[in-house]
Amino acid sequence: MELKGIPVGDKISKYPIIQGGMGVGISGYRLAGHVAREGGIGIISTADIGYRDPDFEKNPLQANLRAINKEIDQAREIAPEGIIGINIMCALNNYAEMVREVVKKGIDLIISGAGLPKDLPEYVKGTKTKIAPIISSVRGAKLITKLWRTKHSYVPDMIVIEGPEAGGHLGFKLEELGEGEEALPLEKRPKLEEITKEVILEMKKVEKETGKQIPVIVAGGIFTGEDIAKFLKLGAAGVQMATRFVATKECDAAIEYKQAYVDCKKEDIEIVKSPVGMPGRAIKNEFIEKVKEHKPKIDKCLRCIQTCNVKTTPYCITRALINAVKGNIQDALLFCGSNAYRIHEIVPEHDLIQELVIQTKLCLEN
Repeated sequence: MELKGIPVGDKISKYPIIQGGMGVGISGYRLAGHVAREGGIGIISTADIGYRDPDFEKNPLQANLRAINKEIDQAREIAPEGIIGINIMCALNNYAEMVREVVKKGIDLIISGAGLPKDLPEYVKGTKTKIAPIISSVRGAKLITKLWRTKHSYVPDMIVIEGPEAGGHLGFKLEELGEGEEALPLEKRPKLEEITKEVILEMKKVEKETGKQIPVIVAGGIFTGEDIAKFLKLGAAGVQMATRFVATKECDAAIEYKQAYVDCKKEDIEIVKSPVGMPGRAIKNEFIEKVKEHKPKIDKCLRCIQTCNVKTTPYCITRALINAVKGNIQDALLFCGSNAYRIHEIVPEHDLIQELVIQTKLCLEN
């Protein structure tokens, strides 16, 4: 079986690997640019990307818009011929403004989750920018595909399945993740392999009806080349990986954040509540313990997400994630995938990609 790249419009990546978007600032221009230069698809997260701007506290929207323009330009300087994409959460207050800005910049790909991006097609019609919703079930795939086709006469350019082992914001109920009093037994929890088979089958139907190719990308717990090969054999066009790219020298986060991945153990990773309204997976630290005791104080709202109510939210997610990217890890939310504990060193991103490619090719050949 041949190792093929992922088509994005009139471009195609060298390898079937997308580096997942991670905010705040974890996947910025350095990581995305170097991944794209090495033959993958590099993704910048827009979530409060302007946190370093002097005007961020007073005018976060304008700070974020300025920053995303700069980040895209810097990523393209690193990888002029590479594929650069953007991850934009639907839950952002200024979702439409951010989408319009990156489309204006001619970004190659927008990946959008943390909710269903119902109106995303209207922002890209007539442009070269391609769009991909993140879904967690065949039901979600059917829903967004039908909605886009009915309302916008638009077929997804790509579908990203994010499984239950991912970090960040998860599209699963707590019981499906094995949490809480009503936790499902292991054999009844959602399985990424089964979700993948169902979504690929559904997209094949849509492809037959529309004549448009829809690459299916699989994410959530993908760690080795063996994992990549397994999903390619199931019919996926590629994978999206985030956790593994944190512990690279090119990752935009502080060294303390990367080291937290290297140092963590399996029992250090747990499901946490997020103000976005979805469960997430993170590394245990002092901050998480404070959240459990309802101690974090919110001094000022930065109006980052639609679902946040200052009076009831357990903590300010923007502050927690800014602390993370800056390396203040004990007062931070350290999102991670379920396999973060398997990382034992910080490596050059080039070496990581080559390791994954070699492993994948060997598995496909055998």
